[in-house]
Amino acid sequence: MQLIREPQAFRRVCDEARASSPALRVGLVPTMGALHAGHVALVTEALRHASFVAVSIFVNPTQFGPNEDLARYPRTLEADAEKCEQAGASVVFAPAPEAMYPPGDETRVRVGATAGPLCGAHRPNHFEGVATVVAKLFALTGPSVAVFGRKDYQQLRVITRMTTDLFLPVELVGLRTVREPDGLAMSSRNAYLSAEQRAAALAIPRGLSRAWAAFQRGERDAGALASLARAEVEKVATSIDYVDVADPESVHVLGAGERTGERALLALAIRLGGARLIDNVVLGEEPAPIAAIGAG
Repeated sequence: MQLIREPQAFRRVCDEARASSPALRVGLVPTMGALHAGHVALVTEALRHASFVAVSIFVNPTQFGPNEDLARYPRTLEADAEKCEQAGASVVFAPAPEAMYPPGDETRVRVGATAGPLCGAHRPNHFEGVATVVAKLFALTGPSVAVFGRKDYQQLRVITRMTTDLFLPVELVGLRTVREPDGLAMSSRNAYLSAEQRAAALAIPRGLSRAWAAFQRGERDAGALASLARAEVEKVATSIDYVDVADPESVHVLGAGERTGERALLALAIRLGGARLIDNVVLGEEPAPIAAIGAG
């Protein structure tokens, strides 16, 4: 497995891989590092679609706000590269910030309504930074299939919109959220949690699962579904950014009294101490995060 730092060297390797065989497909797994089993699952999924898989590891500064955790975001490149090699990746692309944002950099991808609600309402310019760096990665990788986790559901919808609107030669695959055995979504930011906070964080999948069970019983009032999830997380959260039900395609938030369709996105973002945790479930499509609660 190769470890590449320079953007043009990464582009050359991807081009050479495609040129080596007419049937070869290039896969891309964009990450910010601090890899866990959820990221490994993304690599495994990419290998189902492509025989040459690149993993990017880049803590993207333009998607962090001024008071967010850019400086302390975990950086574990050596361990990450080892995980990628064991998972079957062909190359790791780990550029420096100045390589991805060269001197004089001023171009950004402007995002629209899909980026507005949910996390977009609480993290100004976040999705502009995400869209910009992903566009750069797509430009360097070239025609490919890119795999993203659905834990960052709104991010995937923003990138899908961008890829469609800009006619980018990239097929997108969304992989269902990978969870711990107790239902907590795997996240690099879980490392910020103390033992007590880690236990408290189970209110997140518990709340999603209670709403899931109500949806299965026929509840379609968006406000009622959101309230079921909020009732669990407000017991433990340091603060709550949002607990919302939204259209699963546009991520337009539905208000109290509005009815969902046969599919609906239930998404939330809360803070536990210094950690901001997000999670979601697509009601009517995905299983409950905690099966026992969903069944009950």
